[in-house]
Amino acid sequence: MVKILGKKLLAHGVKRLELEAPEIARKARPGQFVVLRIHEEGERIPLTIADARPDEGVLVIVFQEVGKSTMLLGTLNEGDSIMDLIGPLGKPTEIERFGTVVCVAGGVGTPEIYPVARALRQAGNRVIGIIGFRNRELILMEDEMRRAVDELIVCTDDGSNGNKGLVTDMLQRVIDRGEKIDRCFAVGPVIMMKMVSLLTKKHNIPTIVSLNPIMLDATGMCGVCRVEVDGETKFACVDGPEFDGHKVNFDLLMARLKTYVNEERQAVELFRQAQTGCGCGRREA
Repeated sequence: MVKILGKKLLAHGVKRLELEAPEIARKARPGQFVVLRIHEEGERIPLTIADARPDEGVLVIVFQEVGKSTMLLGTLNEGDSIMDLIGPLGKPTEIERFGTVVCVAGGVGTPEIYPVARALRQAGNRVIGIIGFRNRELILMEDEMRRAVDELIVCTDDGSNGNKGLVTDMLQRVIDRGEKIDRCFAVGPVIMMKMVSLLTKKHNIPTIVSLNPIMLDATGMCGVCRVEVDGETKFACVDGPEFDGHKVNFDLLMARLKTYVNEERQAVELFRQAQTGCGCGRREA
């Protein structure tokens, strides 16, 4: 059992949990993830490590309530426990002194890019952060990101924070002002990572993306998290989750992510009915 030490609402539907996980916290590196299971009959949820405080034995995860399991996770509070937590999993981010690095994140990709950006700056890179959200109410971890990078650009789709545009628009601005970008890291919705990769490929900027396919055992045994990279099948759990963005088949990844959309939608509806005490439309499993 893993105890929840703290809980915070970062934005609508986005929550931050501090977990008592000393062994994982000691070994966690930027870019890695954990898999948790709330209870014995729960599904396994892969979540990127947002932060770790090894001296305190604290592991930090940030998640958005989009499906039944993350919605259930969001109901837990400080003092509650999660049944299983395994990690750190996946290959850590390659942290070197590249020069000028741009770290791009969309929405809840921000907590994932945060430890990467911080580590890159600590390694001596000049780090430019670009984080984008649909509107200003959904902006999260802006203060943390400002402390982690040399320059931060925050944008919203609707311009409600005074800086309208997509992350790709902001990246183009950085390129247009003559910055020599030595490497780009991108985390967020698949379509966002695809568009960032297409843009950087035009300008010959090496780009690393963190992929989020459907995942089951997270040990490379089941093959559920397979992705196509440079024409070859890779497993995101053990070969990634980070890959060369210029070689990823994003269209195949997006198609695979839609496999269980109807089942996921039904599970959310049944969960909401159970939370409100309504048995309307409930089916036997």
